[in-house]
Amino acid sequence: MTTGKINVSVENIFPLIKKFLYSDHEIFLRELISNGTDATLKLKHLTSIGEAKVEYGNPIIEVKIDKEGKKLHIIDQGIGMTSDEVEKYINQLAFSGAEEFLDKYKDSAKDSGIIGHFGLGFYSAFMVASKVEIITKSYKDEPAAHWTCDGSPEFTLDPSDKTTRGTEIILHIAEDSLEFLEDFKIRELLNKYNKFMPIPIKFGTKTEKIEQKKGESVAEEDKDNLFTEVEVDNIINNPNPAWTKQPTELTDEDYNNFYREVYPMQFEEPLFHIHLNVDYPFNLTGILYFPKLGSDMQIQKDKIQLYQNQVYVTDNVEGIVPEFLTMLKGVIDSPDIPLNVSRSSLQADGAVKKISNYITRKVADKLKSLFTENREDFEKKWNDIKIVLEYGMLSEDKFYEKAGAFALYPTVDDTYFTLEELKEKLAPNQTDKDGKLVVLYASNKEAQHSYIQIAKNKGYEVLLLDSPIISHLIQKIESDNNTMTFVRVDSDPIDKLIKKEETSISKLSDDEKEKLKTVLEGFVPKQKYSVQMEALHSNEAPFIITQPEFMRRMKEMSQSGGGGMFGMGNMPEMYNLVVNTNSELASNILNSNDTANQENLVKQALDLAKLSQNLLKGEELTAFVKRSFELIK
Repeated sequence: MTTGKINVSVENIFPLIKKFLYSDHEIFLRELISNGTDATLKLKHLTSIGEAKVEYGNPIIEVKIDKEGKKLHIIDQGIGMTSDEVEKYINQLAFSGAEEFLDKYKDSAKDSGIIGHFGLGFYSAFMVASKVEIITKSYKDEPAAHWTCDGSPEFTLDPSDKTTRGTEIILHIAEDSLEFLEDFKIRELLNKYNKFMPIPIKFGTKTEKIEQKKGESVAEEDKDNLFTEVEVDNIINNPNPAWTKQPTELTDEDYNNFYREVYPMQFEEPLFHIHLNVDYPFNLTGILYFPKLGSDMQIQKDKIQLYQNQVYVTDNVEGIVPEFLTMLKGVIDSPDIPLNVSRSSLQADGAVKKISNYITRKVADKLKSLFTENREDFEKKWNDIKIVLEYGMLSEDKFYEKAGAFALYPTVDDTYFTLEELKEKLAPNQTDKDGKLVVLYASNKEAQHSYIQIAKNKGYEVLLLDSPIISHLIQKIESDNNTMTFVRVDSDPIDKLIKKEETSISKLSDDEKEKLKTVLEGFVPKQKYSVQMEALHSNEAPFIITQPEFMRRMKEMSQSGGGGMFGMGNMPEMYNLVVNTNSELASNILNSNDTANQENLVKQALDLAKLSQNLLKGEELTAFVKRSFELIK
C-alpha cells in the first residue's frame, strides 16, 4: 500500500476547487465523462496505429447511481492507468495526461478527438463528493490500482483485483449534494452536457420489443406472441451528430431531424440551414439554422451551442459568432477556441476573430446562393429573416459589402428589388431637383395608407421598410450611395420632393398665404408645428401633417438604440402642417367672416389631418368626435 500527499503547492486547493474554480457545480459530470471519453479515444488511436495490442471492441461509458450507498459511478472501458500513471496524472495536480498524450502523438493523433488541456477536470468531482475512489486497470499487462482521497491532500493507493480494462470513478456524494443521486437530475445533466459525446453513454436500461419469429409466416392467433420484451442498455447520447458528417451525406430531412434533436420544444421548422466545415487555418464544424424571426428585436439569444470535440461548453457564443447571428440557432464545434480552466468563458484572441470572420463570410455566401438558386423562395422568406440581415449590414462591414447581392427592398405591393434593381427602376421618374433618386417608403402600410395612395396615384413606387432598425440602415445606405435619398411617404408633399415638369400655381397670392398662415398659427403650438403653404393639386387633401425626415429618423434611431449602440437621448416631436393653397377649404377659411365658423373649419380640418398621422388622442379625439356628430346632424 502506498500513502502520501498529493503534489499541490496550496494546502487548501480542494476548498478552492469546490467554491471558485468552476462557475457551476453540475459540470463535474461533464468533466468526468470527458475524461472517460479521452481515455477511450486514446485507446482507439493506439490500437489503430498498432501500439496497443488489444481489441478495441465497442466500448461505452456507463453512469450508475447507488442511491442507498450514496454513490455515483462513472465507468469507462478506455486506456486505463497503472499505479505509476495514477501517481503521475492524479497526484500531480493540473498535469494533463491528455495534453502529454497529444504532444507525444501530435502527428498521428491530430484528428483523434482527444479533448486535452483540462488537467483540473478530475478534481471537479470534489465539488459534490466527500470522498472519491478510482479503480483502474491499464490496457498494458500490469496490475490494477485503487486510489482513494477524502478531499484533503491525503490519499491512499492500493492494488486492486479489477480484471477488466478501463477506469471506474466512484463519487461518495456529500450531504449538501444529494440531488446528484436522483435519476432525473443525472439524466438532465447528461442531456445538457453529453448529448453528442463521441462515445456511447449508458444510463440505466430500457425495454424494447424484438421479433421472435423473423421471416416466418405466423398464424393470426399467434401474432400477439410475435414480439417479446427485453431489457437493453439505455444509450442516452448520439455519438455521430449531423455536424460531424459531410453535407453530401445529409438530406434536408436529416438537418430538420437534427434541429428537433437539439431543440425538442421548438415546433416550427427552420427556414434553412448553413453547414460550417473548415480545417484550415483553424478547425471548426457546425450547423446554423435560420428560424422564423419576423421584426422582433427582443427575441431570445444564446440559442447557439458551443462544443469542443462534441463536449458541450456553453450557449454564450459572444465573440465567436458575430452579434447579429446570435439570433440564430444551431451548434458550433471547434477544438481551436481557447477556454479558461472551467470551459465556461472565452478568451479573446486572434483565432476567435478569424472564426467570427469565417462564420460571417460563410453565412453571406450561403444567403447569396439561396437567392441565386431560388429567388422566389428567398423572397417568401425575406420578412422572416430580414431583421438578422439588416442588423448584420449595420454591424459588420464585410457582411454589408456582400449583402448587396441578396438584400431585398420590398414595395407595398410585394414586389422585391435589390438595391441596384431599385436604382434602375426609379431612375426615370423619381429624382429631386438635385438629380438624386428619391426612394419613397412606408414603415406601416395601414397607418400611412392615405399617403401611400397619393404616391401610387402619381405613379411612384413606395417601399415597405418596417423593421425597427430601418432608420439606421437607410442612413448607412445613403452615406454609401450619395446619389439617392430615402424619404418616408408621409414626410413631405411628394410634389415638393420630386422634380416635376409642371408645377401647380397657387390660387392664393403671397399676401393671402401669409394671412392664412397667421390664422392657422393661432391654432397650433409653434414649438411643435411649422405651418407651410404649398400649391398642391386641388383634389389633394386641404391639410396634411408631415414629419421632417431628418427629425423623425433621428428620433427613431434614438428609440431603437435605447441608449445603447445607437442611443441619442430623447428627440422632440416636430411636425409640418402643410396647407394646400389650391384647396377650396383653404379659400373658405381665409374668406370666412364668421369667426366661430372659421374656428370650426380649422379645428375640423386640423383634427382630420392629425387623425391620418395617428396624432389625435385623448381630449382632442373626444372633442373631434363630438364636433363631427354636430356637423352631420
